[in-house]
Amino acid sequence: MSLKSKIRKSFLGKYLISELHCFESWLVPKLVSDEKAVLKFYKKSTGKDLNLENPITLSEKLNWYKLNGRIPLMQQCADKVAMREYVTEKGYGDCLNEIHGVYTRVKDIDIDTLPEKFALKAAHGSHMNIIVTDKTKENWKQHKMMMSSWLRQNIAWGGREWVYKDMPRRIVAEKYLEDASGELRDYKFFCFNGKPTYMQYDSGRYNGKHLRNYYDMDMNFIPARDDVPSDESNKPEISNEIFEKMKKMAADLAEPFQHVRVDFYIVNNKIYVGELTFFHNGGITWFDPPEYDEIFGKNWELKK
Repeated sequence: MSLKSKIRKSFLGKYLISELHCFESWLVPKLVSDEKAVLKFYKKSTGKDLNLENPITLSEKLNWYKLNGRIPLMQQCADKVAMREYVTEKGYGDCLNEIHGVYTRVKDIDIDTLPEKFALKAAHGSHMNIIVTDKTKENWKQHKMMMSSWLRQNIAWGGREWVYKDMPRRIVAEKYLEDASGELRDYKFFCFNGKPTYMQYDSGRYNGKHLRNYYDMDMNFIPARDDVPSDESNKPEISNEIFEKMKKMAADLAEPFQHVRVDFYIVNNKIYVGELTFFHNGGITWFDPPEYDEIFGKNWELKK
């Protein structure tokens, strides 16, 4: 691992990056319009000009979606707390994880009253998680500094992920979940025009052996990868019954949206709804071979 990577993965590196995002939340909206920001974000990320008139690839369509696909329900469902009401209305309330507490201030999080194992997540963003397996061994001073920084962030502005713009900033403490692998594997369904089309399967995220495979809805392996290694032999250990049930749930939850990624976990053969994501990877997909960006995108019929 390079020195730069080590710094970025250290607490200080993560904290400084978080604080930079806080600064961006204040400064960026005053300087650049949404359309210009999206065009600049795409150009910086891909090296290409964004075609907003006739988007073809998944990356192009995701960034078009930021500007043209807005419905209020997307804001509710992107919020890890508010989306629970929507999931319950759809009939899947029993597939939501247990919540220990919801906090708007870090000082209100009483670690002593929480169980030995739990997860802390920012409800208003992504990649803001603390997985606690033994609370007596955690550096709570550092964790609380980081969570305070999360609560100052508005992640909407960098790539104009507008669903987060006016979202309440909250920290959620959830029940600790673990599957047979000793951690928690992810099953993420890409849904286009209400139809589940591809599944992203992640394993080994926390043990240093992160692998990511893509599958179609017949569980056929797709020979494409992104920035995470792929391994065809690393197959999802789920029954066809569970897979079919997740497909139905994904279709039900995706029904109002022209695009959403519906994420699930499976623990002891029980399906849990993780989150609903509208701008996968912030709106930029990295595929190798690169033609899979277009292959994925062609399944999505845009509706302004």
